[in-house]
Amino acid sequence: MDTLSDVLRGVKLTGAVFLHAECSAPWCVGVPTAGMVAQFLMPSAEHLVRYHLVTDGRCTIQPDGGAPAKLECGDIVVLPHDESHLIGSDLRLPPASLETLGQRPSWKQLPLVRYGGGGDTTTLICGFLACDPRLCRPILSALPNLLKVNIRSSQAGAWIENSIRYAADQAISPRPGGDALLAKLSEVLFVETLRSYIETLPPEKTDWLTGLRDPLVGASLALMHARPAHAWTVELLAKEVGASRTVLADRFARYIGEPPMHYLARWRLAVAADLLRSGTSLTRVAETVGYQSEAAFSHAFKREYGAPPATWRRLGQQGQVKPGVRAGN
Repeated sequence: MDTLSDVLRGVKLTGAVFLHAECSAPWCVGVPTAGMVAQFLMPSAEHLVRYHLVTDGRCTIQPDGGAPAKLECGDIVVLPHDESHLIGSDLRLPPASLETLGQRPSWKQLPLVRYGGGGDTTTLICGFLACDPRLCRPILSALPNLLKVNIRSSQAGAWIENSIRYAADQAISPRPGGDALLAKLSEVLFVETLRSYIETLPPEKTDWLTGLRDPLVGASLALMHARPAHAWTVELLAKEVGASRTVLADRFARYIGEPPMHYLARWRLAVAADLLRSGTSLTRVAETVGYQSEAAFSHAFKREYGAPPATWRRLGQQGQVKPGVRAGN
């Protein structure tokens, strides 16, 4: 069972590439927070996961408040959270803004941008994935502020890199379907990066991603994500994955940090919030995520998100509260 794929099927990702840059030393660029980047790249996005892929040369990246990391050819660095960061050949330089690179970045247009002092050149392809922070919470909570992987270490990674380089080059002279191709490649790149990162995690680490590698926990997660409305109990999950109730409960709590039924309840409400945004009726939403009555669903939803489902949806549609943010905060 490919648990990561099963889980990711329920997580909505929208990928895009917004910058293809050739930067010559010396250079330094300041990239604002994910929230600020979202304002001009995709205002409708609740959360952006940003990435930089180094296809030629080398540079250094440093998230706000974090340690610098050296990047070489084939390295992809993913910034899953909201921190601003610096990237360049020399981070001691006064940083230029993204707009200084020649024009305001746009995920709908991908020119080749050249910037810097004329020295050694580093080529970068920069992109993002817009995601629902509730559906992505398990993944995002397990990721560090900066995740670096060299994708050339695997055949799949090398193929993805070459495909993105080709698509980015083609985007300079746009052809029909180019944006869609880059978007899908961004999503594939993110999944391959996650797979490579999971393989490097030490056996003693315990979080959601390492839980995917555990046969019992990973299989349980896949079952709950695939069928959230099912009347799961710990006993039933244990039977499905071939373990005792006690062993599964202990193993799940060790990796995930909460009991299986607590995790399932939180996941059901995340799925419900996504359905509410799409306009699905409250009764249908309640049924889809496994609640026997609309009243029980409304009570659980209000406890988790700070407002009844109908109010939460209405405030989000009116822009009075951003979906995913507790009403009143």
